[in-house]
Amino acid sequence: MAAVRTAVVAGSFYPADPGELTAMVRKYLTLPQGMPPEARAPKALIAPHAGYVYSGAVAGMAYARLWPVRHRIRRVVLVGPSHRVGFRGLAVSHAEAYETPLGLVPVDLKMIARVPGVGVLEAAHAQEHSLEVHLLFLQEVLESFTLVPVVAGDAEPEDVAAMLEAAWGGAETLVVVSTDLSHYLDYDSCRRLDATTVRAIESADAAAIGRDQACGRVPVRGLLVVARRKGLSIVTLNVCNSGDTAGPRDRVVGYGAWALLEPEAGAKSAKTEEGETMGDDAWNAVLAEYGQILLHMAAASIRHGLYYGRGLPLDLDSFPPALHQPGAVFVTLNRAGQLRGCIGSPQAWRPLAEDVADNAYKAAFADPRFRPVLRHEVAELEVSVSLLTPPQPMTFRDEADLLAQMRPGIDGLIFEDQGRRGLFLPQVWEQLPGKTDFLAHLKRKAGFAPKHWTPTVTVHRFTARSIKSTDLPDPSAVWNTPADTE
Repeated sequence: MAAVRTAVVAGSFYPADPGELTAMVRKYLTLPQGMPPEARAPKALIAPHAGYVYSGAVAGMAYARLWPVRHRIRRVVLVGPSHRVGFRGLAVSHAEAYETPLGLVPVDLKMIARVPGVGVLEAAHAQEHSLEVHLLFLQEVLESFTLVPVVAGDAEPEDVAAMLEAAWGGAETLVVVSTDLSHYLDYDSCRRLDATTVRAIESADAAAIGRDQACGRVPVRGLLVVARRKGLSIVTLNVCNSGDTAGPRDRVVGYGAWALLEPEAGAKSAKTEEGETMGDDAWNAVLAEYGQILLHMAAASIRHGLYYGRGLPLDLDSFPPALHQPGAVFVTLNRAGQLRGCIGSPQAWRPLAEDVADNAYKAAFADPRFRPVLRHEVAELEVSVSLLTPPQPMTFRDEADLLAQMRPGIDGLIFEDQGRRGLFLPQVWEQLPGKTDFLAHLKRKAGFAPKHWTPTVTVHRFTARSIKSTDLPDPSAVWNTPADTE
């Protein structure tokens, strides 16, 4: 018998009776008087997930935009935050269908089955409402569709963006991100903070959305990364709060709805024109010609972080076109021969120059394993910039077969299981030259015992090309330029 994820908030967030539920959803799906349907169908929606009496009308304004293309959409990628279970990464379920009072929705995860950062975690789905409340609108509007349900834990925007890119598809695929806005402020404070969030979403500024601005900030930020790269336009449909709908005004929750539209035929996409992520040979060429620029950029971003508390802002137009390419970068810091920070992007999702600057700042000040770098340490840091090739899934029968395929000194590996992930760059072989030790320590990094193994383990491999500040004719020159200012 197929595994089914049953409805858990029917009768509380929305009516459990199918007739009453259908009448309520249809009422919310009515477009406001005089407002025509959007001429272009949205590729993605952002909509709230509170009880229907609070946010149903706001969500309905988003889903009403689907009426003209209801026959065309056959797949929905639905991403929402986790409210009850803390975890890292993105979680899917073994369930083959989601059930609501309006029937079953079949699940299809093939498109994201091997995306790094996506793992199975049943507990994340069991009691979570952020996905369930959207299904009733989708069931009412669309003729038939399969569901890609993803619950987001503690994940970087690039992790969400990589998953969305893998499932993006064409006109047959709709992306829905579930989020409410600010929580439990007074009415006027809520309106002010939510206005800030509206501006960030409209400008696709993922970095401008903080923890207190949206409970679904993790998937929202990931979607905005994709929106900026693909040149999507973002239309605000409605913003209000529970004080406007069905609650008091001394402690309110904010709600908003947005439609994201792909460029019309012939419009220029925000994606760089140079093409796809480059491989080993191309990265060698980039490092040969621009490696010194990348190292100085990383150092400048760290110095900027000391003074301003964030990474170095870049004007991409001032850099060579090769540095506009989407790039997956890790920045590693060492001091006196010891690791001092390492942060990076396993998947290419933004221009190479931006990835270097941002990850350099994070390696110095946001690596959770270390305290932030202090000013007196900066001149003693050795900086390494590693450019990664796209991770490729490995096929193996068991752990012995995996070990046999590993290439010491060449492979970087991403080990994933049960929603947890660990990544080692190829440089780690210098400290762990034995295959067994390398894999055991990688498992530990992912949060597992060295002997851990299950049939659900996935492993991706990649290669990397690196340049260090010690490779420069005068390594100290990286730190001897004036601190950058805005």
